[in-house]
Order: sequence, then C-alpha cells, then structure tokens
Amino acid sequence: MTQVKFIDTTIRDGAASLWAMNMRTGHMLSVISQLDRAGFDQIEFFAPGSRLKKFVRHLGENPWHWVKMGTALATHTDLRWHGGVRSTRMSGHFSPAVADLLIEKAVELGIRFTRAGSNWNDAEVTKADKDRLESLGMTPVIDMIYSVSPRHTDDYYLTKTREVAALKPYRLCLKDVGGLLTPERTRDLLPRMIAEAGDIEWEFHGHCNNGLGPLNALEAVKAGVRYVHTAVPPLANGDSQPSIYNVAGNLRVLGYDADIDDESLQPVTRYLSKIAELENFPIGVPHEYDQTLYTHQIPGGMISNFVYQLQQVGLEGRLPEMLEETARVRAEFGYPIMVTPLSQIVATQAAINVTVGERYRQVTDESIHYAWGRHGGREAIEGMDADVRGRILDRPRARELQHWEPPDPTLAELRATYGEDVSDEDLILRAIVGDDAADVVRNVDTPEPILSAEQPLTALLQELARRDAHHHVAIRKGDLAITLSKATTRSADGPSDVAAPA
Repeated sequence: MTQVKFIDTTIRDGAASLWAMNMRTGHMLSVISQLDRAGFDQIEFFAPGSRLKKFVRHLGENPWHWVKMGTALATHTDLRWHGGVRSTRMSGHFSPAVADLLIEKAVELGIRFTRAGSNWNDAEVTKADKDRLESLGMTPVIDMIYSVSPRHTDDYYLTKTREVAALKPYRLCLKDVGGLLTPERTRDLLPRMIAEAGDIEWEFHGHCNNGLGPLNALEAVKAGVRYVHTAVPPLANGDSQPSIYNVAGNLRVLGYDADIDDESLQPVTRYLSKIAELENFPIGVPHEYDQTLYTHQIPGGMISNFVYQLQQVGLEGRLPEMLEETARVRAEFGYPIMVTPLSQIVATQAAINVTVGERYRQVTDESIHYAWGRHGGREAIEGMDADVRGRILDRPRARELQHWEPPDPTLAELRATYGEDVSDEDLILRAIVGDDAADVVRNVDTPEPILSAEQPLTALLQELARRDAHHHVAIRKGDLAITLSKATTRSADGPSDVAAPA
C-alpha cells in the first residue's frame, strides 16, 4: 500500500484558527508528549511575530516557556516553525537581524523545519528567504498559496510552480489558507502542479472553511501528495484543518497506509475537549458550505482572531458588513492573496471603512505602505485600483511615509539600547513586542500541565479533589480500588476541608 504521512497542526494552526491563539503553555504541555509519540512526520509547533505579542500582551505568559519546555518534551518527532526570516512575513516591521536571531534560537532549541515562501508566490522573494533560512540551519518547506480571483488562473499557478520548483526546495506545499479549494478544483489543478515540480515531494495544507477540507485532502493524496496536514479534535474542522481521525480512516478505506497511531490520540481529544469546556473555547465542527467565503476570503488562521477582537469592542454585530466590505477592499487592492499580513491589512481597512462610515476617510499606516508598494512591490501597485490608491496617498500621513524605510538596527545597536548584558531571548521580545516586554514576563511563574492527557486517572482525581460538592469518592476498575474522602481539620482559624486518601 502507498504510505501517507501526517503533519500535525493542533497546537499551532488549530489553536489559532479556533481558539484565537488563546491556547496557553499549560494546555500545550499536557498534550505535546502524546502528540510526539503518535507517529506524525512533523508537528507544527510555533509561529513567531503576532504569537509572541499574544503571549505577552493578552495571555500574560512568557513565550520562551512554550518554546523551551515544549521542545524538551518532544523527543520523537521533528518540530516545525511557521514563517520565514522576512519580518513582513512574520507580522510587523522589525529588524532583519532580529528575525535571523529568532530563527537561530529556534534551531538551537531543536526546531529545524519551517514552512515559508512569498505572500505573492514570488520565486525571487522565495529564493532569498530559502537561502537565508538554510544558512541559519532551518530546512524550509515552500508554500504555494492558493487563492481565487481573476488573476489566479491555471496558467498563474503552473508558472509559479515551475519557477519555485527551480529553486529545488526540500518539499512544496499547496496551502489553501482560505479554505477555498473544492474536490473538483483539487482534482483538476493539483496533478498539473505536481507534474511541473518534477520529483519534489508535496504536502497539502487545507482549511475547512467551506466544509470541503476533508474531501480536498483525499483528492490531494490521489493526486500524489504524501504528506497531509491534519489536526486532532476538538481543534480540527471549523476553520482549522481536517480531523486526523477522519482523514486517516478514509484513506485506509481507499487502500492507503495511513501512517499514524490515531488511537493513541484519543486522550489528547479528551483533554482538549475538557479545556474547551472549562475555558468556554469553541469546538471545531464541520461548516456548511457558504458562497460568501469566496468574496472576503478571510483565512482560517485570522477569522477567529478577527471575531474575538470585534467581541472585545462590542462590534461583533457588524461582522457581516465588514466581511462584505473586505471583499470590496480586496478587489480594489488588486486581489492580494489573503494571507498574513495581507489579510490583516485588507480586513482592518474594511473594518475602519464600516466603523467610520465613509470609505478610506481614515486609513491605516499599513494600507499606506501597501499603496507605496511595500507589501508586494510592482505586482501590488499594478493591480491596485488607481482611484483608491490616489485617495489613500493623497493625505499628509502618506507623504510622511513616502520615503519611510523599515527599521534595520544591528544586534550591536540594539544591545546598546537595551543593555549590553541583555539575553537573546529578552532582546527578541523587546524588539518585536515592545521595549517593556521582557520586564512584563520576567516574573511569570513557570507553567505546569493543567491536566495530563497521559495520566487521565490522575487528572480525574485532581479534579474531584478540587470540587466541594463531593466529600467521599470511590473508584474501582478490575482489581484496582481507590477511595478518597475529605477529612475536616481544625486550626486556629476554624475547620477546613482537605482532600486525603481514606
């Protein structure tokens, strides 16, 4: 039988797509060992840029705890970064020297694979990124990003594939970030892309936004893909990747060797489902098909964060207007592929247009940078509506930014600013998140697994001990019997209950 291997996305893209990046380090620590031993080809483990900011500013955690403790626990499976060395690909403007240092630290900790590429499928940009990553010790899988628009034709994809394949990457990956592919489109286009790439191996990374992700994964394997990205429920489906259980099961029925011990992942599902219940996080369920997806094309990794942020400011009721406006802005911007940071630029500008009530009366600095060609160069400018571009640039702020250059301090200059004895980890946080970032997380407690997917009985006992409703619990399975009771102790402050074995 033909063997198919899997790349796990549960704690990276799954958590981003469904839990708005609100997975904490303690959640990850509780399941990483189970994921590590299930037989995945690789595990997508972390993404820099906005993820660093999320940890510090919203979760109040030190992201280096996630990276260092997670890599120490994963001893069987290669871990994968997500993102290249170009700072614009990693969300935000910061020094290329810092981006390089970030990759070097990841490699030092044992993360030696990544997915990278150009937001415009540009081979020249991809080559620079690939060469730099390899020089830093990272092996990149190159994304070919799928989109739907008048410019994204068959000829476009076949030409782009041919150009990127000439770079001889380790692997190529068809990335359907918006969940836009259909089985028919996959069946028609992907075999021809694979043929253009020669003997280079392929991966398939598809979201389930249109409800067709699991079927697309099967069609990708039939076309010749041998590495499929999946997630473990409850962080599968919805806007995430297809369920490992579903895809592996269906491939076996079709006669493939689905190389994964999916039974060993059941504790991961139970644990993450419990976390979702406790934290009021959503559970991934299959979507119904929605044609409006093909207009706004906001990707799975962004939509959960977009909705979450609207809820924080009480504007979630205006989401349909903003999605409709996103489609208009995307067309006027020349149909950029809706991937970080382009999707954020387009959707944020659309949200401002709706909120203000007059289109482009207020614009973001990033929209101005886009109009000046800093998020796609000639291709972005040539595709942009001339009137909209003129309106964005006809303002004092645009003229201020006309000759703006991204910050490019050396590490020596940054150390002179932050202190000669600043650690690499603190320097990275200060440069990417903010000058105070390292101070914010300096005294954060070292996280521990909240529960454990490896020890469900221990987790059950811990949970029961915390509850006040039960004072006596007996558990029996076969020859094993455990009895717990809460004994009342008396102190100077009066009686109190403590959990103790009887």
